[in-house]
Amino acid sequence: MAERKNEDFLDDIDAVEREAYESDMVEITEEELEIDALKAERDKLQDKFMRALADAENMRKRADKDRREAENYGGSKLSRDLLPVYDNLKRALETVTEEQKTASPALIEGIELTLREMLNVLGKHGVRIVSPEVGDRFDPNVHEAMFEAPLPGTNAGDIIQVSAEGFMLHDRILRPAQVGVSSMRG
Repeated sequence: MAERKNEDFLDDIDAVEREAYESDMVEITEEELEIDALKAERDKLQDKFMRALADAENMRKRADKDRREAENYGGSKLSRDLLPVYDNLKRALETVTEEQKTASPALIEGIELTLREMLNVLGKHGVRIVSPEVGDRFDPNVHEAMFEAPLPGTNAGDIIQVSAEGFMLHDRILRPAQVGVSSMRG
């Protein structure tokens, strides 16, 4: 019977150990679940943070690009509005006769100086003249064909007349040069 008590005692010890082990397993499992939940939350927040960081970087780049474009092209409307003034000053100088040059040299010089200063100011802001020559090839990116006519001795697409100069603002066209183009084949 003493042996039976020892076995019962051992069974009791096994039961107690099993309970302790099972309660440890429950505690470990709950702790692990909590740790896993915290890790998942951390990963989620880290992902949100990385996305927010990427968005902020993209916004910075976009704002920098917008600032550069505004700096380079912000004056395009004003520049475009000044082009008829240039045309009129140039036309005025082209129509001056020799008699008018001798009669009013100061007036003619004033118009020339005004035109030159206007070109200097436009140039400081990135505006340059597109001035094709007769015989150049027509380029639809910088020229506007005002008419097309057959002209012996020219090739199709050659410029045969320049009606008005064009203007570029940095790499953008403000106004294409207005030209006449040959339609002659060979």
